[in-house]
Amino acid sequence: MPRFLISLLACLSLFLLGVSPTAAQQRGPLVLAAASLQESLNAAADAWVRKRHPRPVISFAGSSALARQIEAGAPADLFISADEEWMDHVAKKNLLRRGTRVSFLTNSIVLVGPADSKLQLTVRPRFPLARALGNRRLAMADPDAVPAGKYGKEALTKLGVWPSVQGRIARAENVRAALAFVSRGAAPLGVVYSTDARAERGVKTVGRFPADSHAPISYPVARLAASKNPDAEGFRRFLISAEGKAIFQRFGFGAR
Repeated sequence: MPRFLISLLACLSLFLLGVSPTAAQQRGPLVLAAASLQESLNAAADAWVRKRHPRPVISFAGSSALARQIEAGAPADLFISADEEWMDHVAKKNLLRRGTRVSFLTNSIVLVGPADSKLQLTVRPRFPLARALGNRRLAMADPDAVPAGKYGKEALTKLGVWPSVQGRIARAENVRAALAFVSRGAAPLGVVYSTDARAERGVKTVGRFPADSHAPISYPVARLAASKNPDAEGFRRFLISAEGKAIFQRFGFGAR
């Protein structure tokens, strides 16, 4: 995507959130966060407000899209990625505040079907995923860019299943969009985080990927170099504290 268009989209998303560089001083920090954190991070923000702080403004999307927004100059304060690679991407552009990057959460990936599905699959080498799909598609976040999709592709490749399904992927812009494909009946199966499956009543877990089938799932948080909000560092410290991590654990995340 052309850089000018990425920049335009970044500015538009911030406008829709009601955020401007001037307003950033009067309101809570702007947090760009992986889509899989929706319920948990909102709960953490609510807890922060109860400590008499202004509520953070949170924008959720795929980590890849958020990293590109930051690169294009989005005036945000914190970035929480669903993998280390996109945080590395931002770090290489010298866009992180030195000494603020911390990896604090873990997750796992699962195979989901509609809530009324009777299917159960043992996820192991060469398991019959293509047969289970029939003539339909497997919902995944973009396996070439979005962390959930990348983890899923890595696991399916290691298990020897990817060649049988790679031409039958319903690509979504983020993991929550992939989850919606399944919950709305647009796809019979999807690869999502276990926390996503737990958050959506319209799906059920029909298989779990072995932890050793993909790289460890790690969520880092960092303050951005351009951050000007005085509450940003405090909120970052709260998220990585024992109290903050306990909130995420209630939603099924692991803590590091």
